[in-house]
Amino acid sequence: MPKVGMPKIRKPQLVQATMTVIDRVGLHAASISLISKEAGVSTGIINHYFGGKHGLLEETMREILRQLSETITGRLRELPADAHKQRINAIIDGNFVGFQAENKVAKTWLAFWSYSMHDQQLKRLQRVNERRLLSHLLIELKALFAKEQAEVVAHGIASLIDGIWLRGTLNPDGIDAEKARTIINDYLDKQLTFYSQK
Repeated sequence: MPKVGMPKIRKPQLVQATMTVIDRVGLHAASISLISKEAGVSTGIINHYFGGKHGLLEETMREILRQLSETITGRLRELPADAHKQRINAIIDGNFVGFQAENKVAKTWLAFWSYSMHDQQLKRLQRVNERRLLSHLLIELKALFAKEQAEVVAHGIASLIDGIWLRGTLNPDGIDAEKARTIINDYLDKQLTFYSQK
């Protein structure tokens, strides 16, 4: 975590530099030296405020998660509480458009996703993100399905979001938000039909 009193301009500057360097050379080669050079600061600034590379990586992931959360909650605030399918689409879109769809952000996400399997703090942040996604989905899905079925569908949608996002990140053409929305809505419509016939 960055120390209290860090100039507000420095933190975003270092986070952006971290993502730029990860985009260019990958997570393992993203050294403090390269990041500080990209940000135009001394390596001592990073060590002082973040305690080294790991602290800066953690703050970068926190910033990506903050941006994701703000995008989704902002979109949900604009919609009526009973517009459940529209609200589900707002959650889907939040994962595929804007900041999250930027190439360097997507590559940083992918690097963290892999790295979090071997790092407890990053794994914890990844779990927080997963729980938040499921929570957002369940609020809407419980209005459309029984509780047990809503949980199954929420996990299905979350898996589709992750899978489509992963494929899009590895695709040179990037993430296609419209296609993601179409695929996930097709799944949702089939689940609504299936459970309504039971």
